[in-house]
Amino acid sequence: MVVTQPDRKAGRGGKMTPTPIGAWAAENLTDSPLLKPERINEPEVTAAVRAVEADAWVVIAFGQKLGAPLLKSRFAINLHASLLPRWRGAAPINAAILAGDSVTGNSVITLADRMDAGLILGQSERPIEPTVTTGELHDLLAGDGPELVEHVLDGHMARTLDPRKQDESVVTLAGKISRADAWIDLADSAEACRRRINGLSPWPGVQAELDGQAVKLLRATVIEMPASIGEPHAAAAPGTLLDPGLGHFATGESVLQILDIQPAGKRPMRWTDYARGRTLAEGAVLTPAPPSTKVAKPC
Repeated sequence: MVVTQPDRKAGRGGKMTPTPIGAWAAENLTDSPLLKPERINEPEVTAAVRAVEADAWVVIAFGQKLGAPLLKSRFAINLHASLLPRWRGAAPINAAILAGDSVTGNSVITLADRMDAGLILGQSERPIEPTVTTGELHDLLAGDGPELVEHVLDGHMARTLDPRKQDESVVTLAGKISRADAWIDLADSAEACRRRINGLSPWPGVQAELDGQAVKLLRATVIEMPASIGEPHAAAAPGTLLDPGLGHFATGESVLQILDIQPAGKRPMRWTDYARGRTLAEGAVLTPAPPSTKVAKPC
């Protein structure tokens, strides 16, 4: 059985669109039940799901909490994109990059009353490269997930699983990301700016204005300038364009290099392609959008 969220309106025409797993199941699992409940814990839905005597339930980004009557006496596991207990919550991949973590991974856990607090049944690790974005890291972790889930299911079948409790003393939380987060402060270090740009890409993307044009900053790295080159730039105000061809900008500490950028109304592109299409002079100023004071709708 596949249980997924109901079809929702999507696109400019507002066409009712299934979730990706719902579309796949409808095409490939024609002999298996496909449920799309608005509320998974409604008694009739609970009865329908529990009527299927499955050996295991695998929960991945379902978006609804499964209640105790639904889960009673069932082996149910959840795939979560972090090395729990680090980064429980809605946006663990963003959080790992924003915090400057050097490694992340996936965890398979049992379901618990508290969010992402179940027993750990298996984990896999993946390094976080300095220029990887949240979107790219999401896809890498998604690719790692099936093997880990299969490993846990094999252990369950062989009765070799060794569940372990999470250390509550080192729990960190990853809150929701919203459009209000789409900012950087170039008076911070280049490293802090790199984390925000990469951690908020592709959505919402860091908003800024460069030489009169609205842009999104989508990928960045830090340039440690040799002293002979760096000293002349040390006095440059944060946000000053130091090298138009390479996308080097002054910050409060070290130099930030913009690698990918998206002009308003256009596709994302490499900085080198963007620079070839514009006349940018050394000394132009990158002005980030200020932090929003509005209450933003979460993603």
